[in-house]
Amino acid sequence: MIVDNRASKENVKKFAEKMGCSVSIEEREGVFYIKIVKEGESLKQPSPAVEENRKRGDYAVLIASTYVGEDRELGEILIKGFIKTFLNAEPLPSKIVLINTAVKFACRSADSEILQSLKELADKGVEIICCGTCLGYFNLLDDLEVGTVSNAYDVVQSLSSSKNIIRL
Repeated sequence: MIVDNRASKENVKKFAEKMGCSVSIEEREGVFYIKIVKEGESLKQPSPAVEENRKRGDYAVLIASTYVGEDRELGEILIKGFIKTFLNAEPLPSKIVLINTAVKFACRSADSEILQSLKELADKGVEIICCGTCLGYFNLLDDLEVGTVSNAYDVVQSLSSSKNIIRL
């Protein structure tokens, strides 16, 4: 596992040790390389076909802002981390719904890491739904890079047909 901050390093280490694994960590240029070994068990790599067809869950993610929480500066860091983390979620969300300022994430001028994460999620079969009214309000209809333009009815249907909703 590779992480780029001390908090993540500590979280991974604690989790692995809690699961009965041995952990060794090497730091190089501010990046932590973590080796986790479960004693007495062979580590199996999933086949590409299994990884590609990883089951999507029956949940939707609703994102309505370009940041999470009260503090904008911290919230912008958090939202990027959450979106990137969905790439490794098991199961993947079935859809991500972007409304209000969050539609900017799917557009040409978006933070490149967030836009790339959304593109990778779409490639894995996650439906990216963008509010058309919101895109129009911000004059971004022609800048959409990933996802589909949707209307209020489709947004409500997408959310109401999901078993669970995560709101960021």
